[in-house]
Amino acid sequence: MSLGLAGRGIRGYLAFAGGLDLPLVLGSRATYLRGQLGGYNGRALRRGDAVRLGAGRPSPARVVHAGSIPRYDGETTVRVVLGPQADRFTPAGIATFLEGAYEMLPQSDRMGARLLGPRIAHARGHDIVSDGIPLGGVQVVGDGQPIVLLADRQSTGGYTKIATVCSVDVGRVGQLRPGARLRFQEITVEAAHALLREARAALDAAIQEE
Repeated sequence: MSLGLAGRGIRGYLAFAGGLDLPLVLGSRATYLRGQLGGYNGRALRRGDAVRLGAGRPSPARVVHAGSIPRYDGETTVRVVLGPQADRFTPAGIATFLEGAYEMLPQSDRMGARLLGPRIAHARGHDIVSDGIPLGGVQVVGDGQPIVLLADRQSTGGYTKIATVCSVDVGRVGQLRPGARLRFQEITVEAAHALLREARAALDAAIQEE
């Protein structure tokens, strides 16, 4: 089996029955490259590496309807819930965040999606007492540019977070290529929950056995 370049987005996923036979680190077999932890010796795979598969029974092959595979071209809208520190931004700063278009920078990685666009104005500075950082938290540091924090984010941080990307859209942020444009749209927590339920139901309906 061989894998080529991504036709849509920048990341692909390959699943194995039984998973990978790798040691558990903090309850996971994933690799954290920045910390050189887990996975295959804590590093990215190289040509010639061999990884054993875990014991498991093959499951029926499944495919996803072509029409259900998302596209990542054009401008993407990402839905957010404001907070937890939205009060640390001026009304004009929040309006800028919700109305402006931002570009994905090449410096983005699994820790955070770095964006460039209209400057978001703070009301009382960008430093806060460190608190927990959720997946999808939108951190705005002193330069007024947003960073969407992703899977390899730090556990706590002392920069203001203007909003949190809804769970249903975090994966879409992670698939955007450098140069892609996105906008943020505010919704309620209740709407975010409903969207996640709908997305899971749609995925279940899109998958069929061959």
